[in-house]
Amino acid sequence: MSLSPKLETRNLNLFYGSFCALKNINISIPENDITAIIGPSGCGKSTLLRCFNRMNDLVDNVKIEGKVLVDGNNIIDDNLDLVKLRRKVGMVFQRPNVFDLSVYENLVFGIKIHRLYRNRTKIMEVIEKSLFDVGLWDKLKSSLKRNARHLSLEQQQRLCIARVLILKPDIILLDEPCSALDPLSTLKIEELLQVLKKNYTIVIVTHNMQQAARISHFCGFMLLGELIEFGDTGRIFTAPRDERTENYITGRFG
Repeated sequence: MSLSPKLETRNLNLFYGSFCALKNINISIPENDITAIIGPSGCGKSTLLRCFNRMNDLVDNVKIEGKVLVDGNNIIDDNLDLVKLRRKVGMVFQRPNVFDLSVYENLVFGIKIHRLYRNRTKIMEVIEKSLFDVGLWDKLKSSLKRNARHLSLEQQQRLCIARVLILKPDIILLDEPCSALDPLSTLKIEELLQVLKKNYTIVIVTHNMQQAARISHFCGFMLLGELIEFGDTGRIFTAPRDERTENYITGRFG
């Protein structure tokens, strides 16, 4: 693992009111690789993921203790520019959340919000690159005015990833990105992530242990708000050090 992690938490606790959802989480996530977070429903996987771009701020009565570091900088700071953070740390959600707009307008939306480019030629260049990077350019280059909601679910999810890429993030967070997809579409998204990891740090929350084993280099197992075990995915799945990890992976609970 890299000596200088891209993402790191130190003694992280998160409370929803009086309920402690994350308990003393310490994790170091390397750059330009895929890290998977697994565990049963309600264990805190998505809550941890949302700490990395402060999405939990949108929930009422949340309190965070400890540190969340991105490139060594603590993002738990009231003065932090959240718009800049969420450009640097992009997020793809469980179900494709395309806007009820054209493919073009979906992609140009973030450009307008962040005021990235004004030149139409430059805008088309970055749109073409983002669609090319997710394998959609050849399919959609002649139908950019098509409503994005008319695309297949797989294409919608690829478009959501393209919408993140167009902002040039360092980190991509994915929260169960294949849960609404069929097996073939899931494999295509996984193949895409393997390509993207060359240029991005990817963290994926998944309930699918086979998916975690297939695509990630590092893996963390969570249970009841605690990070039980973290390390090389191959070791986690073949020689877990904690009995609870072994029980989950072998299907004794979950």
